[in-house]
Formats: sequence, C-alpha cells, structure tokens
Amino acid sequence: MTSKKTELMVGIFVALAIAATLLLALQVANQGMSGSGESYKVSAKFDNIGGLKARSSIKVGGVIVGRVSRIYLDERELIPVVEMEISSNYIKTFPETSSVSILTAGLLGEQYIGLTPGFIFPGEDPIYIGDQEGETKYIVDTKSALVLEDLIGQFLFGKDSG
Repeated sequence: MTSKKTELMVGIFVALAIAATLLLALQVANQGMSGSGESYKVSAKFDNIGGLKARSSIKVGGVIVGRVSRIYLDERELIPVVEMEISSNYIKTFPETSSVSILTAGLLGEQYIGLTPGFIFPGEDPIYIGDQEGETKYIVDTKSALVLEDLIGQFLFGKDSG
C-alpha cells in the first residue's frame, strides 16, 4: 500500500515540476514587451548582422524596449534589413538621430540590438522615429555585428593595416 502511495506522490510531484517549468518558459518568452502590446515599426540596414535572429531583443541601457520582428535581404542593395517593433510606450522617446548597433551578450552570448538615443538640440523641435503612424522609419546610423572569426583573422594575419 505504501508503494502505491509513494508512486502517486512522485507522480504528482513530477506533474507539478513539469507545470512549473512550462509556466516559467511562458513567462520568459513574454518578458520582452510590456504594456498594452502595441508597437511601432522601425527598420535599419546593416552590412553584417552576424547571428542576429528574429525575436532578438532591442535594449536601451539594458532595458528591453522592443523585439526584432523580421530580417530580410534588400533586393536592390543586397544588404540585410532588420525590421524592429518598439513598444508604443516609447513612441516619442527616440529622436531620428538615434543609432542602433548589433551587440553580443557576454563573450559568446546571443546577439541583440542596442539602441542609443540621439541628441536633441536645445530650442529645436525634434523629429522622433515613432512620429508618423503607418509609415516605417529607417534608422540611418547603424553599426554592424562584430564577428569573432573576422577579429581573430585580423589579429593573426592583418596586424599592420599599412
């Protein structure tokens, strides 16, 4: 009798552990965007996106403000274009002089987009990247991903640039 009771308790414990793991996974998946869930689109063109993926986060000073929604190749210029969705909580926050760069979490971690707010000159009426509704704005100032293999190659074979 105690054997069946022990098996039942272990089964309940395993079921609770699976449910807790599933709940934790769902919480982590939805941690990025907070608020009403509405967002606006911004795009940027990069020379090299490295290992950036759709659903990668967009951070300002470590705070997640959005996610990468889509990555595709521009058919005319043949360079990668990254479409980003930024939470509508930040609609009039980032001026059009803002810049984006592809950064890596840690030495070999996942890549994300770092958004650096641009400068607003005193007395000037700023234009924000989230101003026009329905129109996708492009961030012009971009910095591509640092590819570890390229850095090692430059160090080994191209120490002297001149």
